[in-house]
Amino acid sequence: MRKLVAAAFVSLDGVMQAPGGPREDPTGGFTAGGWTVNYWDEPMGQFMGGIFTDPFELLLGRKTYEIFAAHWPFVGKDDPIGKVFNAVTKYVATTSTEPLTWANSVALRGDAAAEIARLKQQDGPVLLTQGSSGLLQTLLAHDLIDEFRLLTFPLVLGQGKRLFGQGAKPEALKLTANTISTTGVIMSVYERDGAIKTGTFELAQPSEAEIKRRERMKREG
Repeated sequence: MRKLVAAAFVSLDGVMQAPGGPREDPTGGFTAGGWTVNYWDEPMGQFMGGIFTDPFELLLGRKTYEIFAAHWPFVGKDDPIGKVFNAVTKYVATTSTEPLTWANSVALRGDAAAEIARLKQQDGPVLLTQGSSGLLQTLLAHDLIDEFRLLTFPLVLGQGKRLFGQGAKPEALKLTANTISTTGVIMSVYERDGAIKTGTFELAQPSEAEIKRRERMKREG
């Protein structure tokens, strides 16, 4: 069985839409495309290089596939990331019947969750997502993500497609690695850590004011 790793650039408010440029994904009236560019530094490059060091296969949603397929085959033979991305197998969750023209691309045209669960059961390298906010909601809803590798940027975007959107379910995560770039980007690795454990700081014997507050909350729903 192989691991599924979700790697993403996110803002402080969880937005991951169009990190690389203004024309990357302007859907929904998003106007802040390219919000990661001015933060890039050497530690971030090292963190990203670590993601791509071990063998992996890409797992992409259709829209991210189209963005990548229009970019990475044309960056030149000396680009280190382009060289890797062009060579690896790319699984693409899509309902389109259009052929996938990027070399080594494989369409997953059935039930995406079932197809990806099947891939995870096979022997092979890590399945690595890039972008693909829509696909991530399906993966989250079906508990298919084993690890998050996040670069959290020190800015608030206010709108846009989010990492933890409608597919998110309550669960605990364990921070296993953490570093900060010279530009304030927090680079973190999280693994799943079971159910959320709750507790309380409330008084064992609530005050009369607290009892009334709880009753009011119950009435107000």
